[in-house]
Amino acid sequence: MPAPTSRSVLVADTALALLAGRGMRGLTHRAVDEAAGLPHGSTSNVARTRLALLELAVLRLAEREAQVLAVAEMPDPRGGRDQLVDALALAVHRSLTGNRDLLIARYELALEATRRPELRAHFDAAGARFREAATALVAGLGSPDPARQALSLVAWADGVMFSCAAGSFHADLPGPDALRAGVRELLRGMFGD
Repeated sequence: MPAPTSRSVLVADTALALLAGRGMRGLTHRAVDEAAGLPHGSTSNVARTRLALLELAVLRLAEREAQVLAVAEMPDPRGGRDQLVDALALAVHRSLTGNRDLLIARYELALEATRRPELRAHFDAAGARFREAATALVAGLGSPDPARQALSLVAWADGVMFSCAAGSFHADLPGPDALRAGVRELLRGMFGD
């Protein structure tokens, strides 16, 4: 895929905002044009089909979530569990407090990917870097089964974010200390001591 232009970034960011605000049914080429203040037909020039628009949104979502979660700044596993606890708690807290709309857009796209195999491939490829980072982290901590334990780590983070962004805890966001305690409990269960 070619490097994104400022127009494609604007279209993708607007699509994500529409997904968060209006849901999948509210995402149309015309709606993106209007919300972005672009001339009629501009979104179609960037992403000709609905699938292309959804793919563009998935790629931009991964870029923006990587910035929020600071995957590149995740600790060296050799630094021990405390660094992982702090980094994961901070990443989840950032997502919940400043980037709730990105989470909602992700859930919309994830559900759509369950019905569109062609979108599933893009969604899975975009999420691979997060799975790989989690697997490397737990492997570095001495995991006997990094893939399985990475799933547990990611499932904990995803579960907390979903529950607090769209689920029954949406009005009761945990603070950084509560998130650290949750990560510590999870790691204690995974690794003992």
